[in-house]
Amino acid sequence: MPLRYLFTIFLFCLFLNLKAQESTASSQVSTFEIEAPQLKTIKKIWVYLPKNYLTSTKKYPVIYMHDAQNLFDAKTSFAGEWNVDETLDSLKAQVIVIGIEHGNEKRVDELTPFPNKKHGGGKADDYLDFIVNTLKPYVDKNYRTKTNASNTVIFGSSLGGLVSYYAVLKYPEVFGKAGVFSPSFWFSDEIYTLTEKSEKIKAKIYFLYGDSESDDMVIDAQKIKKLLDHNRCYCLKLDKTVIVKGGQHGEKLWREGFAKAVLWLL
Repeated sequence: MPLRYLFTIFLFCLFLNLKAQESTASSQVSTFEIEAPQLKTIKKIWVYLPKNYLTSTKKYPVIYMHDAQNLFDAKTSFAGEWNVDETLDSLKAQVIVIGIEHGNEKRVDELTPFPNKKHGGGKADDYLDFIVNTLKPYVDKNYRTKTNASNTVIFGSSLGGLVSYYAVLKYPEVFGKAGVFSPSFWFSDEIYTLTEKSEKIKAKIYFLYGDSESDDMVIDAQKIKKLLDHNRCYCLKLDKTVIVKGGQHGEKLWREGFAKAVLWLL
């Protein structure tokens, strides 16, 4: 094959690769970095602002979300993004989203409140301390936010679902609502003990998981649900559970369930 043809093919493949790497984050999304002394690192934060933010003077509820790499941008996602920005734009949602990038090899440490004999972890207290005492004050100072617990949501999936649930138990005065997708309650039985010992849990919680994620996903989530019903009357309707038939553990499940969760929580 003539060299010029090989070179043309090379350029075409390079073009396709560059196209595949283009950012899919909308113009509503920006980023900044902030020191996280509790974690001894610098955290990259993603911010979604509603379309009317710059033309209004109103204040907005805030959703704090984990694993920011997977929320807005296919370029940075591990296995597909959540399409958080596109979904909120389509809903004309009046909410700010603060996405916190996970710490890569430190992700398990950051997102688990209790250690696991096999997988380690158990340093979520430091991670939540960063959100509550460093990140949230910065966000409330620099953006027009509704700062009370009823307008502050914490949201995540898998280990992010676990730490979001833990957050409303540990900081009920900060987080009044939680989106808990495919929670990794299997990581430690201490999450059940903590639920049993907690005072009245007033947080509004949206659970979502698929019945094809793992053998124990439904069992573990239902166990937490029973403990919550014992802790507070189910008649208050402070939690909602969505079980997706055939739903598997991954961004597709979470992406497709995100809109209804936001509408219910807010």
